[in-house]
Amino acid sequence: MLVLLESLAFYRNARVGLVAGAVLAALLYAVRALELLGPVIDTRDYPLFGPDVWFLLLAFVLAATFALLVAIALTVAEAVRGARGMSEESDE
Repeated sequence: MLVLLESLAFYRNARVGLVAGAVLAALLYAVRALELLGPVIDTRDYPLFGPDVWFLLLAFVLAATFALLVAIALTVAEAVRGARGMSEESDE
């Protein structure tokens, strides 16, 4: 199993996904927290914490989800690339 993960460059893809997810979440949180698109109309009551904490938690979920999506996409692309390389070797 470890050989399969290494041949698909999964660990590199996971690191790239983590960076991409963190950057996306940080950018979106900055837009919300710094009100870059204008002030937020706050008409809701937020239980336990204020809206900034809830939005930070949402940014974490977005970062994790986007990181997983990027890692899966890169791993599938690597698998397709490897399969094409194997078929080219068998044709020769």
